[in-house]
Amino acid sequence: MASQLLLSTNPFTKSSLDKVFIRGDALTLNRKSNHATRVSYGFSLRANAALISSHRSSVEVPRQWYNLVADLSVKPPPQLHPKTFEPIKPEDLGHLFPNEIIKQEETLERFIDIPEEVLEIYKLWRPTPLIRAKRLEKLLQTPARIYFKYEGGSPAGSHKPNSAVPQAYYNAKEGVKNVVTETGAGQWGSSLSFASSLFGLDCEVFQVAHTYQQKPYRRLMMQTWGAKVHRSPSELTEAGRRILQADPSSTGSLGIAISEAVEVASRNEDTKYCLGSVFNHVLLHQTVIGEECIKQMEEYGETPDVIIGCTGGGSNFAGLSFPYIREKLKGKINPIIRAVEPSACPSLTKGVYAYDFGDTAGLTPLMKMHTLGHDFIPSPIHSGGLRYHGMAPLVSHIYEQGFMEAISIPQTECFQGAIQFARTEGIIPAPEPTHAIAATIREALRCKETGEAKVILMAMCGHGHFDLTSYEKHLRGELVDLSFSEEKIQESLSKVAHVV
Repeated sequence: MASQLLLSTNPFTKSSLDKVFIRGDALTLNRKSNHATRVSYGFSLRANAALISSHRSSVEVPRQWYNLVADLSVKPPPQLHPKTFEPIKPEDLGHLFPNEIIKQEETLERFIDIPEEVLEIYKLWRPTPLIRAKRLEKLLQTPARIYFKYEGGSPAGSHKPNSAVPQAYYNAKEGVKNVVTETGAGQWGSSLSFASSLFGLDCEVFQVAHTYQQKPYRRLMMQTWGAKVHRSPSELTEAGRRILQADPSSTGSLGIAISEAVEVASRNEDTKYCLGSVFNHVLLHQTVIGEECIKQMEEYGETPDVIIGCTGGGSNFAGLSFPYIREKLKGKINPIIRAVEPSACPSLTKGVYAYDFGDTAGLTPLMKMHTLGHDFIPSPIHSGGLRYHGMAPLVSHIYEQGFMEAISIPQTECFQGAIQFARTEGIIPAPEPTHAIAATIREALRCKETGEAKVILMAMCGHGHFDLTSYEKHLRGELVDLSFSEEKIQESLSKVAHVV
């Protein structure tokens, strides 16, 4: 007898599908016209998983972004002008960002309406599924219930388009012709390239040298969407030339790539800068993740006891956790909120909380954040998106306020967890969320020891289809743990501006 799944409204097909029947080796889609379509078994497995995980839900795409700053009794410290050390004024950012982005960066409003044009594009992949990892639970023999919010279904394969689309929209709306950015793992660069193509913008991307070579298909993805991609550090900017003069074989860093992108934006009046993490407006855009997830968890009848996400600059982590922190501040829930960073680039767990530049050359505003020093160049780990010297100021602030905790995990343990996840849940994760997976496995195994049936919620921010060389090294036993040098960090920290 066929199993039956009733569908709620689907943003892709409106209500064109009424029922889905799974029969043996094929999937039959019954439409309103009463014509049935049969598809292959391979497709049926994927379709069944996707339908069960997302379309069963009645959750819709959020119509507003949430601003955590509005609910904090202690506001985060202001950004400072790099020359005067005075709080940044809106006009100080005008050469980098469009006016609406500047307003969002400084706003104290609790909710910001999402433009209809942005919502329509979000609906290409949102709402994203919340999936229970039952097979992973079974493998670990844990009483814990593990859920993951999966952002890998976007056109770029990660959470990054959540901010790339509105940034491209606001720039296009204000008549900007060109945007420039940096990218570490290539996920942000891919996302902005995609978004720029939708709004008719020319896009230029400085990709960290290590991943420029390691992930050529990310580069090709950007170029397919029309972007111009440069290896960073490059000879195209003063910042890049200075780095190459000191170290011709530099593997680059996000800090260096940011310097190059900001320099290009600063010297071209028709060009604005976009970034994929760290700043408040980026974290704001990402809260669609957590807003959806709260409603999806409610439909499951669950409340998370532990929320886990990887952190590099903080956008993915903030996107899931900030709406939950709002509920925590209201006294409705009290989950442990845990950030996980790479052991080779541990800004939260080993850095200092101080004013520092967001880039290597010192072109950005000074931001109060956990930092390893803007001169710090992390080891070339495979999680390119987490190779950043600092943490988002707002994430740093709530860490200082005690709303969250942080740990670091080496990359070999992360890839071991990724293999377990891929072989049970079927998704090959990007290297960045493998840190969240490893931390989730640790928590689940603790539950196995204690007998606690905790609900663990994990941020699964993207797939690893363009990261298979990293998996190849792991499977061959060639992947090693890279650590940081205390001497190197102290040297970098000695250059951090002393601002009281």
